[in-house]
Amino acid sequence: MNELHVLLVSAITLGFVHTILGPDHYLPFIVLSKARNWSRAKTMWITFFSGIGHIVGSVVLGIVGVALGISLSKLESIEAMRGDLAAWMLIVFGVIYSVYGIYKLFNNRLHSHLPNFLLPKSIRPYRHLPTEEIKKESKKEINITPWILFLIFVFGPCEVLIPLLIYPAAQHDTWGIVSVAGLFGAATITTMLVAVFIGYTGISFVRFKKAGKFFHLFAGAVILLMGLGIQFLGF
Repeated sequence: MNELHVLLVSAITLGFVHTILGPDHYLPFIVLSKARNWSRAKTMWITFFSGIGHIVGSVVLGIVGVALGISLSKLESIEAMRGDLAAWMLIVFGVIYSVYGIYKLFNNRLHSHLPNFLLPKSIRPYRHLPTEEIKKESKKEINITPWILFLIFVFGPCEVLIPLLIYPAAQHDTWGIVSVAGLFGAATITTMLVAVFIGYTGISFVRFKKAGKFFHLFAGAVILLMGLGIQFLGF
């Protein structure tokens, strides 16, 4: 087995390992899919495109860096900075979404105790519907959450990818660069999709009943804790 074959096997292995050991690659999609009542198909598509953004960001950086002759240490420093930025984006998003969850929690409680004529007109016809039905009926809120996730993943680095690209680049092997990046990306995205699918399917079997009103707050807290863990604990 020559060096390129070893790299290709390593790309697949590291793509799987770095994804499965990083819960930030799949937990946000699972908790937000439940909080925002996304369908399985929508959740998987959001995960897929976020994974594409995640891979493309590091591939472009690696290829451009190698083409310009930037040293591995400098490229790794840039990836570290991107990692810090992505972690802080997760933290900020987690804080904002937690505040949103608190707002939704208290707003629902307030509305449940108000007479019908004091309720906002947009929700009066749906007052006695289940929460899921209210979500389906209300079309006025623009859902930017998938775009925020995509943006965070674009800035999120794949630290192990760039070192893998160095050897085929040094050998001026374009096919090697494409193969390593492609297999690493395929392994990463596939692992994300499988993990999200399992998590989505598992959580869909659980009936939370009254706990459903806490989903937004729970999702925000999970995202915040992941951002803090990445930034300060090195997860």
